[in-house]
Parts: sequence; C-alpha cells; structure tokens
Amino acid sequence: MSSPSPESAAAGLNLAQQEAVNYMHGPCLVLAGAGSGKTRVITHKIGRLIKAGLPATEIAAITFTNKAAAEMRERAKKLIGSPARGVVICTFHALGVRMLRQDGEALGLKKQFSILDSDDVTSILKDAGGTTDAATARQWQWTISAWKNSGLNAAQAEVQASGDEDRLIARIMARYEERLTAYQSVDFDDLISLPLKLLQEHDAVRDKWQKALGHVLVDEYQDTNATQYEVLKLLVGARGRFTAVGDDDQSIYGWRGATLDNLKRLPEDYPTLRVIKLEQNYRSTSAILRAANNVIAPNPKLFPKTLFSELGEGEPVRVVDCDSEEHEAERVVARIQSLRAGAELQAAGEQHKEWKDFCVLYRANHMAKPFEKAFRKAQIPYKVSGGQSFFDRAEIKDLCCWLRLLVNNNDDPAFMRSVTTPKRGIGHTTLGALGVFASKYKLSLFESLFSNSLGSALPAKAVASLHEFGRYVNELEYRARHTVGAEAARIFLTDWLKDIAYEKHLHDSEESEKLAAARWTNVMDFCDWMAQRCGGQIDDTSGAVIAAETKTMLEVVQTIALLSTISEREGEQNVVTLSTLHAAKGLEWPHVVLAGCCEGLLPFKLDDDDGSDVAKTENIALRLQEERRLMYVGITRAQRTLAVNWLRRRKKGRDTVAGVPSRFIAEMGLDQTTVKEDPREKIKALRAEFAKRAADSAEANNLAEAARSAG
Repeated sequence: MSSPSPESAAAGLNLAQQEAVNYMHGPCLVLAGAGSGKTRVITHKIGRLIKAGLPATEIAAITFTNKAAAEMRERAKKLIGSPARGVVICTFHALGVRMLRQDGEALGLKKQFSILDSDDVTSILKDAGGTTDAATARQWQWTISAWKNSGLNAAQAEVQASGDEDRLIARIMARYEERLTAYQSVDFDDLISLPLKLLQEHDAVRDKWQKALGHVLVDEYQDTNATQYEVLKLLVGARGRFTAVGDDDQSIYGWRGATLDNLKRLPEDYPTLRVIKLEQNYRSTSAILRAANNVIAPNPKLFPKTLFSELGEGEPVRVVDCDSEEHEAERVVARIQSLRAGAELQAAGEQHKEWKDFCVLYRANHMAKPFEKAFRKAQIPYKVSGGQSFFDRAEIKDLCCWLRLLVNNNDDPAFMRSVTTPKRGIGHTTLGALGVFASKYKLSLFESLFSNSLGSALPAKAVASLHEFGRYVNELEYRARHTVGAEAARIFLTDWLKDIAYEKHLHDSEESEKLAAARWTNVMDFCDWMAQRCGGQIDDTSGAVIAAETKTMLEVVQTIALLSTISEREGEQNVVTLSTLHAAKGLEWPHVVLAGCCEGLLPFKLDDDDGSDVAKTENIALRLQEERRLMYVGITRAQRTLAVNWLRRRKKGRDTVAGVPSRFIAEMGLDQTTVKEDPREKIKALRAEFAKRAADSAEANNLAEAARSAG
C-alpha cells in the first residue's frame, strides 16, 4: 500500500481515498460506494499525477454526461489551478468526436462530418426501410443502437439474427450505413464504435493515442458498455495506466447496453489490478444507510462492501401508505409543507428549508403527472428531470408561445411557433422571406407585419395572411388586458382555443385518438390553472381561493415565462425536483420521497418475458437484481430524511388495481412498517399552536396594559 502523502492527508482524504489517489503506476479499480467522495478522489488524483511529473495534456478523465464533465472540470480548476486547463475532461462521446476529427480520414470520413440527432436518424431509417411510420423506424433505431453498442455491424448482426424480423432490421441497417457514408455523417453510437474501429484496424493511430494519454481515469465505470470497454483497453495498451471508478451496486443501465461483465473482466485482463474500496459515506445518516445496505444485500457481489456513516443515526426511514396516486401527491405536498414549517426536526434547527432541499423520485416518467398537478395547485415551484415537464409538453408550449407573444410582440421564437400552430396557410417560403425582411430593416418579425415596405418583399396574398394573423394577436392582447377574474378567464381561454381550432389541430396531428384526447386534457388542465390564477390567491393546502384579489389575464400571462422556462434556466434553481430514479443517479437532496413503491412499478413488471422457461427465469433474476440496484440508488440519494410511499390502489392502464407494497420495502428491514398519520394534521396542529401563542401573547399584553392603567 502506498504511504499517504502529506498533501492528501491535509486535504482531508480518508485512508482509502489517499490510497486511491497515490496509486499511479498500474491499473486501479476504485469501488466508490454512494456518497463516498469519488469525484474528490478523481480530481485529487489528477493533481497528484501532475505533481508527479505527468503533463496535464497526457491525462484524460472520461465521464458519462456533459454536466458531470463540467463539474469535474470546475473542481479540478479550483484544486489544481491553471495546469488543470490542459487535462482532457470530457464524455466518452466527446472523446470519440475528437478522435474522429483528428484521424477519421483513415475510415474515409472528412473532418467536417455531421453528427445526426435522433430525429435525423429516424428520418433516414424510414427512407432506408421504406416506411412512413415513425414508430416502426424508432423500433429499428433502438435495435440497431443495441447492436452497435455490442460492437456489431450490419453484416455481423445479420449472421447473429435470431429470426426474420432481426434479419430484416440487419438489412435495413446495411442500407442505413450506406446512407451515412454517402452523407458523410455519423450517429451518436458511431462516436464510440468508429473510434474502436480506428484503434483496432490502424496501428499508427492506436500508437499515437496510447502515447498521447499517459493516464486515463473513467468515472461511473459500471455504466460502460462492451464497446466502451474495448476502446478503453486499446487506449491504455499493455501498460494499463488507468483508474476506473465505479460501483457495481449502482449499475442501473443494463437496458441501454451497460454491463457488469466489464467489472468482472478487469481482474482477468489486468492481473495486477489494485482494487480499493471507498465505504465511508459522507452524504446520508446511519438510518438511511442501514436501509440501503439491507436492500442491496440479496444481490450477488462482485466486490462485497458495506457503507457506513459518521453523521449520526438521524430520523427513521418512514414508510407511508396512500390510497391512490392523487392521495399520494397530496401527502407529499403536505410533507414538504410540514418540513418547511418546521413541524419536524426542530431540535436539529433545520427550519425554513428551501424548495431545492426536496426531491420526489419515481420509477417511470408517467408517474410525475399527479405530483405536477398537486404542486401547481399548491403553488410549489418544481422542475422535472429525466422526463417531460408539464410545461415541456408540445401542446402546453404551443399555448405558452401564443400567450408570450401577447406580452412581448418582439419574441421571435414565440411568433414562429404561434404563426404555424395551428397551420393557417402561412408557409415556410413566406416566413423565410419575412425573416430576411426583418433582418434587413432590424425589426422583430411581428413589427415587420405592419411595415409599409412589406408589400415589396412578399406577394399580396402572403401579406394579407400575415396581416390577418397580426390583427388577431393585437385583438387577443386587448381582450386579455381587459379580462378580469376566473370566470371571465375561462370564457377568454375557451373562445381563443375555439377561434384557432386548437382541438381540431390536436386530432389532425395525432394518429391516435387516445393520444389526442390526452393532450386535450392537458390543455384543459392548463386553462383551469390559468383561470385560478386570475381568480385570486390560492391556499397552499386546499387549493381554495382565500383572497378576492383578482388579476387580468395579461397580468397572469406575464408570470408564465418563469414557470415555462424554469427547466431551461442554467444554475441552481430553488425548486422541488421531480425525477426518475435513473436521472437522479449521482445527485443528492436533504429530503427525498420514493414514490409508488409497489410491485409492478418498483420492481417494474418482471413477468412479461417470452422465451423458454430457463431463459425466462434467468432474465427475471437479472432484471430483479437491476431493479434492486435502482431502489438502492433511490435510497442513497437522501441525506437527512427519507419517506418510502406505496399505494393501496394504483392505476394500470385504464383500470384501477390493488396495490402491493414493493418487496424492497420489507428488505429494508425497518423497525416500523407504515406511517398512518397525515402530515396535514401536523400542519394544522402547528398553525393552531402558533395561533394559541399569538392569543396568549395578546392576552398578556392586555393584562399588562390593564395593570399599568390601574397603577
């Protein structure tokens, strides 16, 4: 074991962290448990390598997200200073782009090749497969992506195809590859598979990159797929100077190709591998960690470890039973309000918590909707991570753009969306010419509509259509300015949607009547929400109007921008987070709620596999292990308090079925099994106590005044 350096000890690293930082001469696997300071280890190791004489430009730190790369870059800069600027800190895909820009000509790629997004890929696959159905093309896209992540090209995929459908997709993949070559384009998966091909087939390129990189650090190593592992092996070569940092207990991306086999292969491929475990958790209380350790215990272990904390026992983990999804959302709102009011943890002095201290985690995107509705009703600011926010839905964005245009006629993006949704006979040619005209005269698009010179740039028919749209927006703005109160707002919104035939637009643009109806329901929810805001102040708990201060529609519209762009703003936002469990990995919050912990949701449907009984049993076992790891990730996001909810009745499609508590709840090994009290009762009790104290204080003042008068 390397002796701890004075620098690392002074930096406050524990013994295991010091060992990981100081071991630089061979392959190293750092098993970093949740909250054990892995980013700190990586940044300190970068500093240690530079201090030992390795040029910063020969160090690469590879992450999985741009956000993680940016955070690591910032922390390295603070720790190391200006030398950190030379370190290559990027995602696997960004490194792939760098390699292809420099050496892609060996594969026939020009330096200016294009990178296709998901919609581009779908469009090309529709053409290659001779279909107009986007859903079918997306299915092909997922299959082809999985093959690429496994290192297969079209010819290899066809050889391994297990049926006619796979053989068909393999042939479509071949045509797709031909088109990509012709278009000098690559897709997202190519940013890994093509660098691998470069390193495998071109010795000079491989030697160049092995000499350029003296040490490679890989964050979240358990999330690597088979192709990424092969790229790593070829980058580090026989010397094996790398540090892989990961946690087999947090491997939750099997569905997108990540494989724990990469962890198993490391000791086999690198017999001198140094394995270092980081087991001290700096995030969570002992009560939370005990639940996490108990949940993950049934899974088979590649490298056994047990997390521990020195942060104290903390609040017990609570298990809360709820009648339905709506009741669960109400209880979560009440819990957040209770904690913010200081009804709990007063002894710890943790009153007046901020919104950003709270997070609600769930298994699937659709589970966010009841919480969004309850939060809007209670005026709790929130953002949705790992899924689609209510304000990110296309139909809500459509309406928000119209309303933004009323407040600010110079909002060009809002203008473009409004003038084309629903379609009103104003085409791309007309809008392109309008854009050229606006740029020439330095006007906004809306201002350009009423310019006396517009007729010289556009045909009379196009000008007439644009004038009609402009006049309608001006009329709508006038009506919004003079619409006051909830009932008037509902009439305004109903008339407006009827004027622009928005419901018809939804049905015309959706292949499924069910989807169109669901989108129209979202529109109605939005209108109710807007009307409520025009009607007065809303009570946080009940949603009832508690003040008669009404607002005009235009005044309410001015507040939409904050809510509709809340997820787009950079920097930390003081809002409650709603997130899928997958999107929450790597993050933490003081107070966490795990929602909908029922069989069929978490763990997610385990019994819908086809195939032989043996294969089905093996697959279910592997999926259950990954679902258990997902529960473990959820539990270990919490710092101070954790509530685990389950539903007595839950929606399943159009039906309502009996809810069964997730098996993981029992595995947590908690002393209590359920919480019956409703946090709303605590809020009422707290308010009553405050009222009593105020009354007592007033009475004392009256008595004192009476005594002074008598004296």
